[in-house]
Amino acid sequence: MNDSNHRLQRKLGLFPVTNIVIANIIGAGIFTTTGYLMGFLGNAMIMLALWVIGGMIALCGAIAFGELGAAYPEAGGEYVFISKLFNPLLGFLSGWLSLIVGFSAPIAASAIGFSDYFTWAFPNLQNWLMLNGVVSGQSFSRILAIALILVFSVIHSRGVMLGAKVQNVLTLLKIVLVAGLIIAGFTVGEGSFSHLENREMLSFDFENWKAIGLSLMFIMFAYSGWNSATYIGSEIRNPGKVIPRSLLISTLVVIVLYVLLNLFFVYAIPADQMKNEPEIGGLAAGFAFGATAEVIISLLISFALFSSLSAFILLGPRVYYKMAQDGYFFKSIAAIHPRRKVPSNAIYLQAAIAIVLVLSGTFEEILTYMGFSLGIFPILAVAGVFKLRKQSKSHLKLPGFPLIHIFFIATNIAILELAYFQRPVESTIAVITALSGVPVYYWFRFRKRIQNS
Repeated sequence: MNDSNHRLQRKLGLFPVTNIVIANIIGAGIFTTTGYLMGFLGNAMIMLALWVIGGMIALCGAIAFGELGAAYPEAGGEYVFISKLFNPLLGFLSGWLSLIVGFSAPIAASAIGFSDYFTWAFPNLQNWLMLNGVVSGQSFSRILAIALILVFSVIHSRGVMLGAKVQNVLTLLKIVLVAGLIIAGFTVGEGSFSHLENREMLSFDFENWKAIGLSLMFIMFAYSGWNSATYIGSEIRNPGKVIPRSLLISTLVVIVLYVLLNLFFVYAIPADQMKNEPEIGGLAAGFAFGATAEVIISLLISFALFSSLSAFILLGPRVYYKMAQDGYFFKSIAAIHPRRKVPSNAIYLQAAIAIVLVLSGTFEEILTYMGFSLGIFPILAVAGVFKLRKQSKSHLKLPGFPLIHIFFIATNIAILELAYFQRPVESTIAVITALSGVPVYYWFRFRKRIQNS
């Protein structure tokens, strides 16, 4: 196998990379978590404050990852940083979680979410396709989800530039839709800022601190993806500049959109009617514009999932490709298509896992502990900046060191601890999931030694 089968090409500039990061961040989380947060907290002002705090945590992470990405402009993100700065086993475990939890599960969830919202908006779709009596409604939804995964996997296997162009269009339209909802909500929508009044004061005892910790974990899941540019470092032109800039620009854009969108939710819906409402976007549209707007918002949410699914399919395979290239995954996954210069085998492996999750439905259980799982290894990666600077390997020393790094590490550890006390079962399963990669790592390491001997 010649060298062209192992090398990704640097074709992406600032604009497409920023779009990929934004698309990876803005997904179902912003449209589904606010109702649960109000159920946990019962206080709109504190809920909005936590969205700001979550954004600041994500921004601190983006600054740290910008420095790491400039030092190691390779495919793989956290896997590369942790492997090189700490230990290959720890890096492998982060990649293992990416395969099982980080990308495949959100792809499955996004695909089924898109299918459910889309068929809800167009209830006669199954009849139009003449599939009534052939398959059940649930089976039709899953078929549509699988088709969506396959379509975008094929698109992204055709080349990174085609995938990036599709992602550019999807992301720009999604930003316009979200911004349009915010502007219309405050200009022509019905609502009142009196909903911000604190009818329920939150006492800061341990029970409420646990609620705050769990709320922040939900919020950080909604912000997850702020580090996305580092997963495609091998395909970015001038990565020392593009990676940190794309992370900072995209995170700042999303913080503004998220805070304003949540302010619109509070403006439109009385606080007591927000609690534990999963369809918070549709509910807000119904209050602000009338019942027919709920269909429009359903399409908006399905579109957000549509775009996010595309971004997940683009990013995830770069992690598995890098793991395989280092000898810690199947060798075939490291193969690069000789003409299209993308890790096609890794893309299709990810699609296969996501389809299995769609068919089995187990992704719903995975999603309950996904937030905890994905909060573990970014802490270690950000801690790596201290080691990076100590070893004088930093090529771009971004401002804020060490305060923003300490803030990121301390707040994320506190979130995980509080969330563990609040949801010990799901959190324990998340830890077990990560540790399940230990024997897999040693098996691949043994195979690597045999092959090299």
